Amino acid sequence: MAGPFLWLFGALVQLVIIVLIVNAVISWLVAFDIISRRNAFVSQIWDFTQRLTDPLLKPLRRIIPPIGGLDLSPIVLILGLLFLERLLYAVVPPSWQ
Repeated sequence: MAGPFLWLFGALVQLVIIVLIVNAVISWLVAFDIISRRNAFVSQIWDFTQRLTDPLLKPLRRIIPPIGGLDLSPIVLILGLLFLERLLYAVVPPSWQ
């Protein structure tokens, strides 16, 4: 019974992780002046990923300050999501999967 819900949760976790990685890569490319946010396509992707990730990252950014200019909150969020996913798979009985 819980199998489809576990699959949906796992798929959502993976999508959030992909969006976090895309957001981090774009921020690095903008910071190193490889791409410009004046480009309409880059601006749209940046805006999309910021809108999805900011509500998840803001509470972590209040707790974890940047270390040497490096924001560690996406890494902490990814590890937390993976831990939550594994925990859910471990807690749900195999008969429900």
